[in-house]
Amino acid sequence: MNALVIIDVQNDFMPYGSLGVPDGQSIVPVINKIQPYYDLVVATQDWHPQDHISFASKHPGKKPFDNIELAGSNQVLWPDHCVQGTEGAMFHPDLETRKLAAIFRKGMDPQVDSYSGFYDNRHLISTGLAGYLRDKGISDVHFCGLASDICVYFTIRDAVMEGFSATLVEDASRPLNAETFEILKKEMKGMGVKIYTSEYLNFVSE
Repeated sequence: MNALVIIDVQNDFMPYGSLGVPDGQSIVPVINKIQPYYDLVVATQDWHPQDHISFASKHPGKKPFDNIELAGSNQVLWPDHCVQGTEGAMFHPDLETRKLAAIFRKGMDPQVDSYSGFYDNRHLISTGLAGYLRDKGISDVHFCGLASDICVYFTIRDAVMEGFSATLVEDASRPLNAETFEILKKEMKGMGVKIYTSEYLNFVSE
């Protein structure tokens, strides 16, 4: 059994959003096209409280994309984004959501950032995604969404740690920083992650 995990395809991560990913809107038709090929489709959703500690607005004198030390680790400060209940936190309006079996929200603890769809950044809080996939008999998991070099990457890394076979659907994802993503692609391949395009996935599914 295989599953598609759609990561954070939300308005604030679109080019018009507060933390826009270049060309982010272009992945939506690709994600819609590939969903029928999977036994299970789920999604993650950034869902931050207004006072989230990762927001630069909560740190006087700091600006978005500054780095600070937080709880002994580096923390990138972000523009306010995906605040609970706001339009920016909603899925892109063209994203097909009827096949979504479950939505896993992350980043809800105001004191801890959360990139991965499986755990917060300190690996203290599980979203329950790993257990859900196992309960559904899923072993092969494909990932797509925004952004390839941040939340998609960290979700894939945790998927490998949890023992899943992991695949990145590259043309159904976009990075915030393309140069960083090229480095991370090599790292993911070294972890055994497969990286395919939707055309190849369609071919092998027919």
